[in-house]
Amino acid sequence: MMNILLAEDDKTIASGLEYSLRSEGYGVILCHNVKSAVQTLESEKIDLCLLDVSLPDGSGYDICRKAKQTGDLPVIFLTACDEEVNVVMGLDMGADDYITKPFRIRELLSRIHSVLRRYKKEERRFCALGDVMVHTEEAKVSKNGKEIVLTAMEYRLLLTFCNHPGKVMSRSQLLESIWDAAGDFVNDNTLTVYIKRLREKLEDDPQNPRLIQTVRGLGYKAGGDHV
Repeated sequence: MMNILLAEDDKTIASGLEYSLRSEGYGVILCHNVKSAVQTLESEKIDLCLLDVSLPDGSGYDICRKAKQTGDLPVIFLTACDEEVNVVMGLDMGADDYITKPFRIRELLSRIHSVLRRYKKEERRFCALGDVMVHTEEAKVSKNGKEIVLTAMEYRLLLTFCNHPGKVMSRSQLLESIWDAAGDFVNDNTLTVYIKRLREKLEDDPQNPRLIQTVRGLGYKAGGDHV
């Protein structure tokens, strides 16, 4: 299920949008202010952000910045004003589309489908972790143009980090993501080995990892720059 973060402070509009989106099969996380929306981006898997421009404690632009920093998430703005300066500001920040209130729900759904299709095509080609490039269509990994050979499990683990840039992943979450459907046993000790092997193959200095960082007491997170 695709999850949409909906930030809208008008509760009547928000309720109607939430109902329509859920009816289309989307998961919806509704927030009425910037603070709760930012917290949601940090804790939940979000596939698209639908943001009102004017919110009680800031603006949709503040959430957009966070969404793009978190993982270049697609963003559509909902704006009550069609002034060119507001539209341009949102697009300059990396927003993918905007729609002016009042709007027809079918038009909004069409915009959402279009943006998600575009992102899906782009994301399937590659993702990057620092200077390490993961070519998802070929299931190949390279660093500075040189191919790096990974086992299937190492590749799956690396892809998990790439798909959750900057987010802390607990050991249980990582174990769940790399569990081998063929039945190969994966446990906590095995995960430690895979992390160690990945660092040896990918890091400039495995003893001081930059790409796969340990967050003590919590798990691991992908560091470096992301694409």
